[in-house]
Amino acid sequence: MSLSIVILAAGKGTRMKSAMAKVMHPLASRPLLQHVIDTAKTLLPQQLSVVAGNGADQVLPFLESNQVDAMMQEQQLGTGHAVIQAISAIEKTEQVLVLYGDVPLTRSETLQQLIDVTRKQGLGILTTKLDDPTGYGRIVRNDADDVICITEQKDADEATKAIKEVNSGIMLLPSQWLISSLDKLGNNNAQGEYYLTDMVALAVGDGLHIATVCCEDNAEVAGVNTRQQLAELERHYQLQQANTLMTNGVTLADPARLDVRGTVTTGTDITIDVNVILEGNVSIASNVEIGANCIIKDAEIGEGSIILANSMIDSSVIGEGVNIGPFARLRPGTVLADKAKIGNFVETKNANIGLGSKVNHLSYIGDTDMGSDVNIGAGTITCNYDGANKHRTTIGDRVFVGSDSQLVAPVTLEDGATIGAGSTIRKDAPGEALTLTKNSQKTVSGWQRPVKKK
Repeated sequence: MSLSIVILAAGKGTRMKSAMAKVMHPLASRPLLQHVIDTAKTLLPQQLSVVAGNGADQVLPFLESNQVDAMMQEQQLGTGHAVIQAISAIEKTEQVLVLYGDVPLTRSETLQQLIDVTRKQGLGILTTKLDDPTGYGRIVRNDADDVICITEQKDADEATKAIKEVNSGIMLLPSQWLISSLDKLGNNNAQGEYYLTDMVALAVGDGLHIATVCCEDNAEVAGVNTRQQLAELERHYQLQQANTLMTNGVTLADPARLDVRGTVTTGTDITIDVNVILEGNVSIASNVEIGANCIIKDAEIGEGSIILANSMIDSSVIGEGVNIGPFARLRPGTVLADKAKIGNFVETKNANIGLGSKVNHLSYIGDTDMGSDVNIGAGTITCNYDGANKHRTTIGDRVFVGSDSQLVAPVTLEDGATIGAGSTIRKDAPGEALTLTKNSQKTVSGWQRPVKKK
C-alpha cells in the first residue's frame, strides 16, 4: 500500500530553555529531527513531509538540505491541527504514518511491524507500558481488550490514570478516512487543543479495526522536552551502540564511557579503552587497539594498528600495523602506509607517510609526500605556508632528518639524503649525501646573566 509519512515538529520546546529549536538539538551529534527523518526514509514512503512552526528559521533550511517537504503550522493548536496542515501531502496515498520530530529512537523495524499488523482501512497505534505513566495519554480498552479510546492525562479520572499502557503518539491511519474525519475533531478539553488521539474514538465509532504494537523498550517512544530527557536518551543510545560493538567482537573497557556519533564498521578482537569518541564514518579492522581519550572521526584504521591515549584522528587513512601517539594529531588528508609510526606530540596534515617511516615526536608534517623507511627527528617542521599559499615537501625513501630541522617548501629531499640536526633546508637536498646549514659557535667572555628585579 502507498504510504505517506508526516513528522510533527512545530512545538515550542519551552522547557529546553534554548534559542535553538527543540528538534534541532543534537543526539549523537545529529539533530533529533535528523534521526526521525533517517528512520522514516528507510520505510520508503511515497511522500515525506515535516510540519514546522516554532524555530522555522532553523528547521526550514535544514529540511531543504535534506530534500524534505515542509508544511507550516502558524498556530500550535494541537497534533490534530498540525496534521490538518499536511492534508495536501497525504491525500494521494492510502495510509499515513504520523511521527514526531522529538522522538528520535523509534526503530524502523518497530514501525514496519505497526504497518504490517494494521489493516488497510484500520488504525494502528504504537504503545508502551510505563511503571509511572503520569503525563501520558492512556490506552483505554473494553472487556474484550479492544481499544476504545485514548484519554489524555488532564482529562482522565482516577481509574483511567491507573492504566499503565500509554499512547506514544505515533499512529498509522487510512488517509482518505483521516481527511474526511479531521473536521470532526473538537477542542473541548483541558488544553483547548485538537488532539490527533481523538481520532481513535472516531475510528471506533466508524467501525474501523484498531491495531496496536507495544514497545518493550520505552526509549523507542520517549520524547524530548527537557535537557535531562535528552541526556537520558543520549546515554541509552550510546549503550545500544556499545552493545552492538561488543556483539560484533569489540572489547570495551567500559561500555558507559564510549560515544558513537556516526556509523562504525568493525572487524574482530578490537580493544577500546575509556572515553573514546567515534564520529562520522569510521572503519576499524581486526586486532586494533585504541587507547583512552582518543577522538576518531571519518577515518579508516588498518588491521593490527595501535592508537595510544589522547590522540586525535580526523579524515585520515591508517594502514596495517601502524603505531600512533600518545598525544598525536592526524588532521584531514593524512595517509599512513603500513608499519608507519607517528609518535607523541606529532601533528600531520595532508601528508602521505610511506611504508615503515617514522615521525617519532614533537614534529609538524604538513603538505608532504614521504617515501618509505624515513626517519624524522624531534622538532622537525615542514614550513608549508608562505603567508599566502601552501607548498609541498617531497621526501624520498630512506631519508634521515636530524632533530630541530626546518624544511622550507617547496623542497625535495632525494632518496637516501641525510639532513644534519638544526638545519634550515631551503633548496633541494641531493640523495646519498649529508646536507646541513652551519653556524659557527662562539663564547662571550664576561657575560652576565640578567637578574630579576625585586
